[in-house]
Amino acid sequence: MRRELDGGDVLVLRALGLGDLLAGVPALRGVRRAWPGRRLVLAAPRGIGEFLRTRGVVDEVLVSSGLEPLPAKGSGHVAVDLHGRGPASQELLLATGPEFLLGFRSSASGRPPFDDGPPWFLDEHEVTRWCRLLAAAGGDCGPEDLRLRPRPAAPGDGPVVVHPGAAFASRRWPVGRWAAVVAALRAAGHPVAVTGTADEAPLGAALAAHGAQDLTGALDLDGLEAAVAGSRLVLSGDTGTAHVATALGVPSVLLFGPTPPHWWGPAIDPDLHTVLWHGDPSASDYVGDPHGAELDPTLGRTTVEEVLTAATAHLAAGRSDRGAVSRG
Repeated sequence: MRRELDGGDVLVLRALGLGDLLAGVPALRGVRRAWPGRRLVLAAPRGIGEFLRTRGVVDEVLVSSGLEPLPAKGSGHVAVDLHGRGPASQELLLATGPEFLLGFRSSASGRPPFDDGPPWFLDEHEVTRWCRLLAAAGGDCGPEDLRLRPRPAAPGDGPVVVHPGAAFASRRWPVGRWAAVVAALRAAGHPVAVTGTADEAPLGAALAAHGAQDLTGALDLDGLEAAVAGSRLVLSGDTGTAHVATALGVPSVLLFGPTPPHWWGPAIDPDLHTVLWHGDPSASDYVGDPHGAELDPTLGRTTVEEVLTAATAHLAAGRSDRGAVSRG
């Protein structure tokens, strides 16, 4: 179904995954500030797009994935490329007939806005990058705009949420190590719930054997949000679930590699999030392949003991916080 666009619309392309879309929420809020009163139409996958629409971040979802042609045409509208540096994503937006396109400088066609957009910097946090783009159009935004709710006064009373999966093998910490973490947490009396997609059911089953509640394949995005919101702590790799914890102000222990956390790690609440990363920024090859088919060596250097030490510290701090709150 094709949508007709007009001068009252701002079409934003970010047809990516859960973590990408949540990291892009500040820029989407920046779009609101740059073009107040216009309808914000987000070209994105249906699930995460509707998740953001029902929370008021966007007004409408144009279902799209990756760099497929956009089912929209019109004139007079504004187009904003939050998908990539161009030129392919910019050409998709130009094909919808906008009056103006905001995007990073690229060699797409040699005409504005490709010549006039700000430059793309590789070594930059994802939130900073896109807010820098919006600042060029008067849409100021920043890390505080990541929040989907105010930061809670104390962690929830629910289980520790463990998310062992990731879209690519290079970002999947070995399941045997996750099992050791779960076994230790259960032995210490902490309830544990495992989240993941239906395709990650074998991971859930492996951790359920050590006493975890297996929720793999059982939660939609609303259910995942509720599970994270009520949890005491989230343990995850560099995944969308980690970004959910950041957006909700839930404590987390995050295992990074191959991508460095100063590109994709939590940009707010440093006291809530412990990031474990063994990369060396001084090395020329310190960034690995986030789409790789083998465990990234940097991620592989993270130990069970490190994860348990960080988790134990957060759980102890959470108990103290709840005690302080209960005493009034």
